[in-house]
Amino acid sequence: MRLPTKLTYIFFLFLGSLTFAQQKYTLSGTITEASSNETLIGVTIAVPELRTGVTTNEYGFYSITLPEGNYNIQVSYLGFQDIVQNIVLSENLKIDFKLFEEAEQLEEVEVTENVEKLSIRKPQMSVNTVSVQTIKQIPVVLGEADVIKSLVLLPGVTNAGEGSSGFNVRGGAVDQNLILLDEATIFNSSHLFGFFSVFNPDAIKDVKLYKGGIPARYGGRVSSVLEIFQKEGNSKEIKVNGGIGAVASRLLVEGPVIKDKAAFLIGGRASYAHLFLPLFDIENKAYFYDLNTKFNYRINDKNNIFLSGYFGRDVFSISESFENIYGNAVGNFRWNHLFSDRLFSNLSLIYSDYFYGLELDFVGFKWNSGIQNFNLKYDLKHYLNDNLQINYGLNNIYYSFNPGRIKPNGPDSGIVEEQLIKKYANETAVYVDFEHTLSEKLSFQYGLRLSHFIRLGQDEINVYLNDNPVLFNPFSLVYQEAPIIGKINSSRSEQLASFTNFEPRFSVAYSFNENNSFKASYTRLAQYLHLLSNTNSPTPLDVWTPSGPFVKPQLLDQYALGYFKNINDRDYSFETEVFYKDIQNRIDYIDGANLIANNAIEQVILNGEARAYGLEILFRKNEGKFKGWLAYTLSKSEQRTPGREPFTDNGRSNMETGINLGQWYNTPYDKTHDVSLFASYELNKKWSFNSNFVYQTGQPTNYPVGQFEFQGLVVPYFGLRNQERLPAYHRIDISATLTPRKNINRNWKGEWIFSVYNLYNRRNAASINFRQNQDTGNNEAVRTSIFGVVPAVTYNFKF
Repeated sequence: MRLPTKLTYIFFLFLGSLTFAQQKYTLSGTITEASSNETLIGVTIAVPELRTGVTTNEYGFYSITLPEGNYNIQVSYLGFQDIVQNIVLSENLKIDFKLFEEAEQLEEVEVTENVEKLSIRKPQMSVNTVSVQTIKQIPVVLGEADVIKSLVLLPGVTNAGEGSSGFNVRGGAVDQNLILLDEATIFNSSHLFGFFSVFNPDAIKDVKLYKGGIPARYGGRVSSVLEIFQKEGNSKEIKVNGGIGAVASRLLVEGPVIKDKAAFLIGGRASYAHLFLPLFDIENKAYFYDLNTKFNYRINDKNNIFLSGYFGRDVFSISESFENIYGNAVGNFRWNHLFSDRLFSNLSLIYSDYFYGLELDFVGFKWNSGIQNFNLKYDLKHYLNDNLQINYGLNNIYYSFNPGRIKPNGPDSGIVEEQLIKKYANETAVYVDFEHTLSEKLSFQYGLRLSHFIRLGQDEINVYLNDNPVLFNPFSLVYQEAPIIGKINSSRSEQLASFTNFEPRFSVAYSFNENNSFKASYTRLAQYLHLLSNTNSPTPLDVWTPSGPFVKPQLLDQYALGYFKNINDRDYSFETEVFYKDIQNRIDYIDGANLIANNAIEQVILNGEARAYGLEILFRKNEGKFKGWLAYTLSKSEQRTPGREPFTDNGRSNMETGINLGQWYNTPYDKTHDVSLFASYELNKKWSFNSNFVYQTGQPTNYPVGQFEFQGLVVPYFGLRNQERLPAYHRIDISATLTPRKNINRNWKGEWIFSVYNLYNRRNAASINFRQNQDTGNNEAVRTSIFGVVPAVTYNFKF
């Protein structure tokens, strides 16, 4: 017998004997909410005897392999009653658990074991989860519960201020956040230019924000991942809930199609403040509406299908002369299949579309632009044993970019129809991710993502001398658009450029005991899409563009180190992290760049770099009538675009200055200090009170440093970018919730929410503009504020 054959025989003999000696079996199943059959994400299934456990995945499935024996399985989830069940594991078992809400009047289960806190021992870090219940408690402007407004109360998360779109994570830009709704990409998360988010809290089941230590199954953005899952629908009975607010109302209906087997969910929101404007002889309009839908069907114990969608639109118009319509539309078909009690799979077919439309009647044209993608995604989760889980899969995304199409809006318009050059791309990725527990104290999560991006051919490609679309004038020391010396056409099947990136991920947790641990992580990410925007806060008109011959993909390296502590049996928790982020190829713009309707956008773009670093602290009170958290972030976010390598032309050196003389400068979302305090107090079953306080260093901006006169006009001029700051931002919000006692004994349950936003009427500066006073002729600074004190009343109901 040859040596390789002998070694193979010995290996399998050893493996077989080891398996026989261990006599391990698998416990698996699905965990749902008893009243609706809604699957629950992140439920803890703990085995106190072995000090181990697992959590359910995104579809409520769990699997754990244990040695043969007798165990007390504890199932626990925030807001639900614990279950403790004794099992004899002498064969593979499938047990589905149903959890009851804590408010249900059932016989209490006494938990005597001091089960270890698994979150302390998990290597996952830089992740925040906010429950829907908490989101609905946080006071916000105009009384509408809001996911994004809740996230900015967490450490490391900010935005550009009141009425601003999106959010910034650890000094990153808004376009660097991957926002997923039921796995579909949302390109604009805001309604009414940032006053509301597109997520209806009534339709949401789970919200999770990854700021670092991002698992290998995610990619495509370099700052964060916001993952949101919608409810699946109640398969037991029809349920209705909604709310009537000062400016918007919502309604959600869910129920069984086939009882205990198939269910639907449909929810809608709409604002109506514009309906009252004609009473004040105002012809302007500003409103939004959206629709959430979902259908799920349980074929059998091993197969489930889901069909979900979201559609939203915003409409803003000024009289009859201006109209702006924009919004998202997404759809997802998913098939869950259980190959065995250890191997779970999910196949997704996803469509996502972002549309932007603009009509200017006084000019006589319509403008349409947007981005579409089609995503095929297949993920598998393999529970090898109680110490090792493997996630692996692949996905392919096809992109279609419409930078803009201009056409006349009537026969009398003098506008000539024009389609800006459409762009196409394809992104493919494969990944593998390991969750590995080496010992009771030491655990790892490590993985690798391999991404490949292809910029596909398009109708026209600009040609530049020396392939340089941006020229530097050494005499005026400014960057200029290079002349186009030709154009070439290419078919869709051709490749204009391609990029391949290895994206390793690694995190480790070392637990001193069940209440204290240190964690560290390293994350590498690649982003192939770029948002073209030179404003502090993105607007619907901002256009996405793919990497290609002149625009390189952004590459991130992030390092994080943290300490985590549970206090008083997890009644309190303390988290602190330090992080450092380095980003290559962050796009910057030449002075005076025109980004709107630009068919040669490469002429105004330069590739630079960015970095961010800071300290985050989060202290929570998790139990009792008084709950809440205190978050503090100390951070720095900077960007630099140095001059490109000099060359000699006709004996003259072309030494470039870069942007801001090649020096580091503050990004528009740099906030040195960020303090957030949220507090919730339940006085009794009738009254509860909530409050939050926010303080942020003023965001960077530009002020004029001088002026000159030109042909009778006074023209201000500015210094280097973002050297000044707006005044510090701070406010206090409060709310009170009244739940009538008569709710207890009837099907219709209602509650009143009374809220006051910006209690002490702080006039926070959205911007400061400088002008010449027409009466005195003196220069003056004028502060623009969006909100003062805003009271609101909302009525919520369900039956």
